[in-house]
Amino acid sequence: MGPLMKLSSPLAFCSSMLLCFIELLLMSCKIKGVMELPPNVSVPAVIVFGDSIMDTGNNNNNMQTWARCNFSPYGKDFPGGIPTGRFSNGKVPSDLIVEELGIKEFLPAYLDPNLQPHDLVTGVCFASGGSGYDPLTSKIATAITLPEQINMFKTYIEKLKSIVGEDRTNFILAHSVFLLVQGSNDIYNTYFLSHARQVQYDVRSYTDLLVSSASNFLKEIYELGARRIGVFGAPPIGCVPFVRTVVGGIVRECAENQNEACKLFNYKLSEELDSLNKNLINSRMVYLDVYNPLLDIIQNYQQYGYKVQDRGCCGTGEVEAAVICNPLSPPCSDVEDYIFWDSFHPSESAYKKLVASLLRKHMYQFY
Repeated sequence: MGPLMKLSSPLAFCSSMLLCFIELLLMSCKIKGVMELPPNVSVPAVIVFGDSIMDTGNNNNNMQTWARCNFSPYGKDFPGGIPTGRFSNGKVPSDLIVEELGIKEFLPAYLDPNLQPHDLVTGVCFASGGSGYDPLTSKIATAITLPEQINMFKTYIEKLKSIVGEDRTNFILAHSVFLLVQGSNDIYNTYFLSHARQVQYDVRSYTDLLVSSASNFLKEIYELGARRIGVFGAPPIGCVPFVRTVVGGIVRECAENQNEACKLFNYKLSEELDSLNKNLINSRMVYLDVYNPLLDIIQNYQQYGYKVQDRGCCGTGEVEAAVICNPLSPPCSDVEDYIFWDSFHPSESAYKKLVASLLRKHMYQFY
């Protein structure tokens, strides 16, 4: 009997061979990344939580929610022209980030019925369109709440252990990049549009509520093994086409009250991340500012190659989003002219500009 058989049972040998096969399969699936990583750094996976900015199809089978887009014209510029449940004409930041890092071409939704075991090893998306830090936000949209996203993450961890073992799972969790995108639905939909929280909170106390919820969520995924976590601030919600239409007046200006609330939330969120980094050992929680880069694109749209900054491509571009942006609302002739795809969500082109800028600016902070 050779040395290998002395050291390994047939079952252990088969398990080892299976792990080797999975590693080889993943290596063959890697794509050439655009982002230059710090020396001796590789990112095994990207794991995403959040809302429609990141959702890659988790809401597809939730027939209770209006926050769905698994129908045309969504996905018209996605490979194959398929509506996948991404709130975009093409890819969303979840996809673009894993592509930039050379991990894979798309980040699959965890609830995708076609998800394969090897997909788990390099990351998945738990985000749900319409969700928020405020529990009421997800309830209004019938979206997957943050606690539910954490529960899915827990089942993901157990599945990952069954595929690659506990040691490799712990390594993946410790070295992967986690991303969290929330806040927009809370600030606009729950606070300003429905007024559901204005009886209980002013803007200052409501943003405190959101930051407290974010902090609790981050501490929980930290306890589950996450260490390198990027948290997106709120974008300039007051400048998205729908908000311009509703409260921007006859000339559809940016709504300053909404933008000021976003800036206040972002400041408090950044401060909280600094505090968490000081108190949680080996944590690398990074605040990702999207407010200023997106506002710059909107204000200086022609310099970025766009012709339209205040309307989305879908239909009139003023109110159409989710179920209102449908085959009866034909899109513009050239989405490359538009910053926004629908009345809430940027186009794939704008996402590409934002993602490339964010990764160049912040990637080193994770490591």
